[in-house]
Amino acid sequence: MNPAETQPPVSRPEHVDSTTPFPVFLETFKACLENVFHSREDINQLGIKRGLPPYVLRDIMASSPLATFIPTAYGGRGGNLQEGVALVEAASYESLALALVFGINWALFIQPVTKYGQEAARETVFKDFVQNRKMGGLMITEPDYGSDALHMQSSWTEQDGRCHLRGTKHWAGLTGWADYWLLTARHSSQTKGLARDIDFFICDANAPGQRITVEEKFHNLGLYMIPYGRNRIDVAIPAAQRLVPHSTGIKMMLDLLHRSRLHFPAMAIGFLTRILDEATLHCRERQVGGRSLFSYDQVQARLAKLQSAVTICSAMCVNTCERAGIENNLATHGLEANSIKTCITDLMQEASQSLLQLVGAKGYRLDHFAGRAVVDSRPFQIFEGSNDILYAQITEALLKQMKLARERNLLRYLSGFELTCRASDRLKSLLDFELDPTLSQRKLVEFGQLVSRIVAMEMVLKFGERGFDSRLVDSSLTNLQQEITTLLTHCTCDNRTARIDPDQKPPSWRNFCEPQPS
Repeated sequence: MNPAETQPPVSRPEHVDSTTPFPVFLETFKACLENVFHSREDINQLGIKRGLPPYVLRDIMASSPLATFIPTAYGGRGGNLQEGVALVEAASYESLALALVFGINWALFIQPVTKYGQEAARETVFKDFVQNRKMGGLMITEPDYGSDALHMQSSWTEQDGRCHLRGTKHWAGLTGWADYWLLTARHSSQTKGLARDIDFFICDANAPGQRITVEEKFHNLGLYMIPYGRNRIDVAIPAAQRLVPHSTGIKMMLDLLHRSRLHFPAMAIGFLTRILDEATLHCRERQVGGRSLFSYDQVQARLAKLQSAVTICSAMCVNTCERAGIENNLATHGLEANSIKTCITDLMQEASQSLLQLVGAKGYRLDHFAGRAVVDSRPFQIFEGSNDILYAQITEALLKQMKLARERNLLRYLSGFELTCRASDRLKSLLDFELDPTLSQRKLVEFGQLVSRIVAMEMVLKFGERGFDSRLVDSSLTNLQQEITTLLTHCTCDNRTARIDPDQKPPSWRNFCEPQPS
């Protein structure tokens, strides 16, 4: 059972709306999820089918949960970050895919429209969200320019107050489902070609001239509930539906993406708590060698790491609530956002793999939570920036900051850095060395992993200072320190291996066997 459900029961009305007190609204929403996923349907069977039965999505959206993310001026609940994280947590405990649906709507559509949308567009769109249960998504990625978003080829021109967008986008979550889309494109002119800057437009997929053609639906591995595909864009959008950057479109995109990455703990916390609950229940009930699986030392090590992941994610949720507001410009917060996104998504995948190991053969099924957790959490390490790329960016950002500070000693720099000052004091013996500013790409990635864990340790230490259970904090810090020590060994090992003779087929192993007696 979700620990949040152990709180005193709240009387639930038959109908809730944006004026209902949030504790009542949240309990009603949880009851709705319990009903659709465990009474009317079996979530283990839903999880292996593409999409959702229409009535399931209808019932989930009936209480207008997305209104939680919308300002009160437009009929929403106000966009309070703590309420938003709590709502997504409740969803992710039952279904990681559903949590991602909410995360896409929240961080990749509603927040950027709230911050950068023109007033007339905000009023129309958010009214539709609240009153008609509409949904929105974001299209950035293109078939030939996945992680290289700055070179996207989608273009736009303007004529008679309408912006004409053309291009192809793929891997947009909610393909074919969302009613509204944020579309990205570069301005095109006959004299200068494609501009360097990027613009965002609100596309009403149900309006004449704004319909998006889904050319292909993808058979995605995991997250079956969410449709993905390839979309052809050829739309004419009113100029009033263009987002207005505060400086440049690229900085607006960075602000949007960094804020979204800070929201990843919201999608992870319920999922990780569920994994811990499932693992604990299984280990207590499972008998191996005449005793409970729970009594084995290696099992306790796995459970401790799962518990540690929940503690780290909880600390990150607090950080999200305090730093991810739309009033903050996060364009320059790449190191923090990337550290959170990479660390928490690695923890999600490691936790799901650990649960699968504990459960054994029966968990290796899509209709079992453990097997589904593995494939559902894996893409989180890829979308919104592949972790390998983000790890390299973390190190590059740190090296740039150290160069500006004219400091090469890692310990001295991290001791004065806001995101690592507490943790560096705990890691003095490990971090007191000169950092080479000319690291190879593979070392940039390895060192980025190290830095992300130090940032995570910092957040756990701050969490402990606020009075969180000291036993859980100490256990989490011990696991983090062990991982940091291991990562530091990787960073300092001089590994320059590369593919040997890529154009030459190696000899067969059979040539090296001892002759067999005839």
